Amino acid sequence: MRRTRSTRRAVLAAGTAALGAMAGCVSGTEREANGDGSDGGSGDGAEEDGADGDGTGASEPYDVSMVPVGEVTFESPPERWLAYESDYADMGVALGVGDGLAAVGEPHRYHPEYYAELGIPHVEEPTPLWNDGVDKELFYELDVDVHLVDPNWLEHNGAFGLERADVDEIGENVAPFVGNTIFRRTDEWHDYEYYTLYEAFEKVAEVFDRVDRYEAFAALHEEFLAEIEASLPPADERPDGLLAWVGSDEPEEFYPALIGDEGASTKHFRDLGVGDALADTGVEGLSTDDRGTIDYEAILDVDPDALFLRGHEGKSRAEFEETVLAHMRDHEVASDLAAVREGRVFRGGPIYQGPIYNLFVAERTARECYPQRFDRELFDRERVAEIVAGGA
Repeated sequence: MRRTRSTRRAVLAAGTAALGAMAGCVSGTEREANGDGSDGGSGDGAEEDGADGDGTGASEPYDVSMVPVGEVTFESPPERWLAYESDYADMGVALGVGDGLAAVGEPHRYHPEYYAELGIPHVEEPTPLWNDGVDKELFYELDVDVHLVDPNWLEHNGAFGLERADVDEIGENVAPFVGNTIFRRTDEWHDYEYYTLYEAFEKVAEVFDRVDRYEAFAALHEEFLAEIEASLPPADERPDGLLAWVGSDEPEEFYPALIGDEGASTKHFRDLGVGDALADTGVEGLSTDDRGTIDYEAILDVDPDALFLRGHEGKSRAEFEETVLAHMRDHEVASDLAAVREGRVFRGGPIYQGPIYNLFVAERTARECYPQRFDRELFDRERVAEIVAGGA
């Protein structure tokens, strides 16, 4: 499906360019970072036209194609944008456009603490899209240039309260959608192509005309994986883990997820060779339609080598041990779990993981699962900040 609607800001920028007043229309693009008028874009027609030596100038329209929406045409790189799932928010921040983020779905799943550690630009508290549902009128109020959201996610998640007509209206009257739900692969409605984390990241880089920064991240990521692979223990010494979501400090029931799922949110487990203790058990992973829970007795039947719990990313390791793990050690059933007895109960990582989140979470999980093999930083923080700034 071809979508050629351009954002209103992009149209205004093009009109301003025609009048010869181009200040600010393409500021922050890869061209400006290059400082030489070279094209750092997607290769889809986003070329410099009439550069004046400071990296500014009118840009040609360019297309980005991503399932399920199809092809979207941009007159110039978006300036204001939003994401529901924070993996896409993280992608935008990684590309150096974090200061243009207007909103995310749920702020508690957006993690600016990682950006603060790197010293990179970001919005500390973006507007939440979720407030006992998702209000269609909020999209009009935010008035962004692109929605980095899978429109089918908004339609099929019944808790949002949006219908297909609402989503189509937003896409036509406010700004286009570009996105594909990648964090898990258990939703029946998602019957079209999936993208890996870095495949989706590349598409977002095309949207913002910053493919050079994506390529720099991809190169760093390959080095990161090589560093991990070189130090992993043999396969028979790696744990089988059970992954679940639970928000309580004194949990009794858990929403299971599948480590063997190929979604972006479990990438760090796959990269670290962690097996799925729920494989072949018949337990289904959490999805839009399946909200079933398991209890300690069900977990004890599996008795995983390690237990990974989501919903506690705001805690330090010490805080997690003093609350969740302490409760389990005092629990009549949970205390019988090998993972509890041996202290191998860990935070499971964010549900939504973009490239920056993934680096931090994979490093943390490596150091917790294999402390004898990983006792160091596994990626260069300064290099990441340089990539975000367009200098690497």
